[in-house]
Amino acid sequence: MVKEKSNAKTTGRYTSESTLLPNIPILQRGEEGEIIQTNRLLKDSYSCDFNVIMKNEKVGSKMKMKAIEISKKELIVDFDSSMNSLKAGDVVNLRFKIPKGTMEEEYESTVRIRGTVSWREVKMPNDKITWKLVFKFFQSLDSYFQRVKWRFITTFTLASLLLVSFFIVLMRFESLVYFKFNKFIYFYSLIAATFLLTRYIFGAFYRNVPINSTYRPGVSVIIPVFNEEEWIQKTIYGCLNQNYPIDKLEVIVVDDQSTDLTVENIWKAVEKLESEDEVYRIKERLHVYVMPKNGGKRKALVDGVAMAKHDLVVFVDSDSILKPNAILNLVQPFQDPKMGGVAGRTDVENKYTNSITKLQVVRYYIAFRVMKAAESYFDCVTCLSGPLSCYRKSLIIKNQENWLNQTFLGQPATFGDDRSMTNYILQTHRTAYQDKAICSTVVPDKFGVFLNQQMRWKRSWLRESLRAGTFIWKKEVLMALFFYVGLIVPIAAPVVVLYNLVYVPLFHGIVPTTFLMGLFLMAFMLSATYLFFKKSSLWVFGFVFVLMYEAVLLWQMPIAWVTFWKSTWGTRDTPQDIEAREKKLGKKQKKDPLTIKS
Repeated sequence: MVKEKSNAKTTGRYTSESTLLPNIPILQRGEEGEIIQTNRLLKDSYSCDFNVIMKNEKVGSKMKMKAIEISKKELIVDFDSSMNSLKAGDVVNLRFKIPKGTMEEEYESTVRIRGTVSWREVKMPNDKITWKLVFKFFQSLDSYFQRVKWRFITTFTLASLLLVSFFIVLMRFESLVYFKFNKFIYFYSLIAATFLLTRYIFGAFYRNVPINSTYRPGVSVIIPVFNEEEWIQKTIYGCLNQNYPIDKLEVIVVDDQSTDLTVENIWKAVEKLESEDEVYRIKERLHVYVMPKNGGKRKALVDGVAMAKHDLVVFVDSDSILKPNAILNLVQPFQDPKMGGVAGRTDVENKYTNSITKLQVVRYYIAFRVMKAAESYFDCVTCLSGPLSCYRKSLIIKNQENWLNQTFLGQPATFGDDRSMTNYILQTHRTAYQDKAICSTVVPDKFGVFLNQQMRWKRSWLRESLRAGTFIWKKEVLMALFFYVGLIVPIAAPVVVLYNLVYVPLFHGIVPTTFLMGLFLMAFMLSATYLFFKKSSLWVFGFVFVLMYEAVLLWQMPIAWVTFWKSTWGTRDTPQDIEAREKKLGKKQKKDPLTIKS
């Protein structure tokens, strides 16, 4: 997947200025099982700004203070002279509310927890020594929320999902009863319900490949970038901030002739990292290449692969921010020599910007944790998504010429890079999904940009699905059946919706209660699944997404049928977009000779 630029700002997480830290030792095991030391560039904590009420159990006094940093094990507050009475080891009761966007969604709640006081000496950038007041929790926030909140949510959602699944099955029996009245419609409802339910079932059986303590292959991370001045520094920091041996991880940034401040910001990031500490060996591990001319994302990736020194290459979009264990988890399936590519999970970085970004949160999570997980059960993930995916370098090199020069109906294929390369990989190798290899990405926060993105995705999905259909039958039988049914269901969906919501009420005077109930149950399954895994208040936006899909996004599919040969992005100035715009302007000038080209 390729995402659009957003004007949204992140809140809280991994801010580049406040969380750069030198010399944080991390102990790991090497390939021979030996203990080795690497270093983390960023703290596994979150900058924050909220009030904390503290009660000292020893003296009974209460204080109000300002939190400036939080992790799952401790809270750091802003120091003032009123805190001098606190002594290291004092037991305190803390009460605070974690605001939205500070930590992951499941932690958004009021917390009442006990902790102990400690003081930490900190060296500031001006070499001045200062002190921070730190409260170490008696139990981690994970343990706390599991006890007071998560256990109930898990039980409730699991029971609800089982009940909803039962009702869906009952409704499909009704389709069998009425099958003779409209064979097409009721057959469609049967296969659509079966397809979706089995996706959830196989997704439930999915398991992340566990970490092998002795497996640490060399990895080259490649970041293709074009006009991403706002996010590129965070992307670079995230790729280097990995719990991975330093000598086995390099990062290659390839700029495709950006016209904004992207290149300048890249060099600022390099300079900042090089100044931190030589232990990171930034000069050896971080490489920047500016392409001599704009060649597109595929060319940037291929040029990056040519520079890579390791056998595994990780493609990371320029607005994706990796979690510290992303690379470590992502490479584990490659212990299987037949594994050709692995996708990580992509969450939404700017989730709280507005309603447009919030509804994408649920959509993204289900697309990965349910849909890709179900495909991974068969080692046949059909799209190794652009934000975070890993490949064997030899397979990229083998297919790069066909990939670079791919055309469809005479037009160059300029988007759908991830699906296209996945198709090349799938013809000879397996593909998988690692749910614990996590990154977050910036999604569109404007409705028009979002619609353009969705249209482009549908076009590339149609194009690459037609390609995959020529060989997917060679895969495992159930997976092949999955694929072909999954191709038919969304293509036929507009016809079915028109029949149920327009034809039946107008020509038969019947309210489509069963159809609407089916939509509600499917929306509930999507939302409840998100709540089950993420314990987040954003679960209700699953219903919003289903409504938007039925009202708007579904009707993009017929347009995609007749325009999926187009190569323009519609959201940024690729060479194809510029050419299309000039052609359109030329036609307009012919019709109106008085038009002056600006």
